[in-house]
Amino acid sequence: MAIESLIQSILAEAMSNPVRFSGLSIIVSFIGYILINEYTRKATRIPGLGGPAGLPLIGNIWQMRKNAAETYRQWARSNGSVYQIQLGNIPIVVVNSAAAARSLFGQNAQAMSSRPEFYTFHKILSDTAGTTIGTSPYSDSFKHRRKGAASALNKPSIATYIPHLDLESKTFISDLLKYGKAGSVAVDPMPMIQRLSLSLALTLNWGVRMESKEDPLFSETTHVEEEVSRFRSTTGNLQDYIPLLRLNPFNFGSKKAREMRSRRDVYLKQLNRDLDARIEKGTHKPCIQANVILDKETKLNKEELTSISLTMLSGGHDTITTLLQWSIALLSQRPDIQKKAWAEISELYSAE
Repeated sequence: MAIESLIQSILAEAMSNPVRFSGLSIIVSFIGYILINEYTRKATRIPGLGGPAGLPLIGNIWQMRKNAAETYRQWARSNGSVYQIQLGNIPIVVVNSAAAARSLFGQNAQAMSSRPEFYTFHKILSDTAGTTIGTSPYSDSFKHRRKGAASALNKPSIATYIPHLDLESKTFISDLLKYGKAGSVAVDPMPMIQRLSLSLALTLNWGVRMESKEDPLFSETTHVEEEVSRFRSTTGNLQDYIPLLRLNPFNFGSKKAREMRSRRDVYLKQLNRDLDARIEKGTHKPCIQANVILDKETKLNKEELTSISLTMLSGGHDTITTLLQWSIALLSQRPDIQKKAWAEISELYSAE
């Protein structure tokens, strides 16, 4: 009877004052959602592993918004070199010392080879072209792709790529001399670094070069790959950790991810079609994608081949660009290293 009376009272309130009833319903529902979510969030924490407390719904995201690396370092002082945080409801293990990383990753390489799936990157951005090897969960397909990439990166195969490395390195130095007017004008080396990185990725994987940063494909590919890299950010996509945000009809994050997906699909398909045509004509140059396609022992489907292409393009573009940025910054502050490198280069070429 009590429940029946309560229901009748609620219905009467809804009929007499629908606006207030709707407002109260929304508030009560939201509070209920927070309470249920908080119970779920605590239940997902890894037992026995310490870590900083977080806020309802968002966990530790707010605390990491400015400088995540420094925040990790500060947390390690009170929680040890291995601890857990929570991004939304998802527990994340932070390994914050070389010794701990060596122990966990070095001794458990096989168990650590899988990757988690994220809503924005895996469900939206990678919905058509798939993911790179380094962003894929462990599976039979993952093993096939890794084996296929390994066959194209063995010692005999790498030997065929040496002329490409030599050519791109010379072009990079030539660009610096050209745009910097032989050192007389200050120049931002970033576009030249990006051209080298992109050209290496294209040459090694598809056998085609990016000869100039003035090429329209350069600006398109560089822009899209930079945006794709941001979608791989651990803390850059709140909807990965707060499902409620995915219901937002004006979700610009998802919209942008779909746009980048479509734009990337265009040049990936074109690069693959052009390579297929060159292989059929017998005019292709030695490259990773051709080596994998022509390897009779490596039977990969179209999606797995695309995954290897993405690995070489996205992964190669990111790592080479970062390495060259760091190297140039170091050389600019270490004339002693410049002098030693110049002496080694001079000795090599004088001996030829």
